[in-house]
Amino acid sequence: MKANLHTHTTRCGHAVGADEDYIKAALSQHFDVLGFSDHVPWPYASGYTHDHVRMRVDALPEYVRSIRALQERYEGQLRVLTGFECEYFPDYIGWLRETAERWQLDYLILGNHYDGSDETGMYFGKVETPEQLSRYVKQTVKGLETGLFTYLAHPDLFMHRWPLGFDDDCRAAAKDLCEACRALSVPMEYNTHMRYAGKGTPGTGYPCQPFFEIAAACGVPVMIGLDAHDPRELSDGTQWDLAKEEIRAIGAELLDLAPLRGFGADGDGVRCPETERKNGNG
Repeated sequence: MKANLHTHTTRCGHAVGADEDYIKAALSQHFDVLGFSDHVPWPYASGYTHDHVRMRVDALPEYVRSIRALQERYEGQLRVLTGFECEYFPDYIGWLRETAERWQLDYLILGNHYDGSDETGMYFGKVETPEQLSRYVKQTVKGLETGLFTYLAHPDLFMHRWPLGFDDDCRAAAKDLCEACRALSVPMEYNTHMRYAGKGTPGTGYPCQPFFEIAAACGVPVMIGLDAHDPRELSDGTQWDLAKEEIRAIGAELLDLAPLRGFGADGDGVRCPETERKNGNG
């Protein structure tokens, strides 16, 4: 099975291409499963919007309906899933759970970009001190402990701007995150987007090889996530093939597809991939 659960749409303000273009690109590379997980539209009480980072709340119904329509159109050719990439924002976790249940989403992934909110909190891709790094780890583990998320996206996000290479603070952070994922049975994502976009630099950025060596030693399963913001990230098989080689080289367990923590009409919060989801828009 070949699956990518990390796919964005133009609604987030920094991706390109029509929804169906991603489907066609995935089919060209013989994917079996394509999950759309655009950036969740947090309903800030202040009315704040971050239009170049995430969709607006009023775009949510159309997003779900569009992906569900593609799911029906390509049934038998490609398994299409509907989800969101989310941060751990404590003030809005209740809303997230209710929204996922209402719209019967197939899964959520934790991509913990901001501390508390993107309205006031720091971007964890710019951590530069041990204190900021510790904050990222603590908040991410709290997010994992909610039980809402199928996997942890780009767990090595903190390496995006870390100025000191993979030092002792990074090793400690990686170990804490890996131990939490192992204890909670949450896989980690080997994210290829920054490298595809040319935003990584040798020794820093992500995917970070030393980080995933620790994941392998801790026994944490790993999934490839293209984090596609352009259909070409799906149609170009280079990054996928390279990621497979690198994951195998470090001895990590490579998952084809993690058990989905889906949200059916009963709101039980847990559903395996084999379980059929009743169509509907909530």
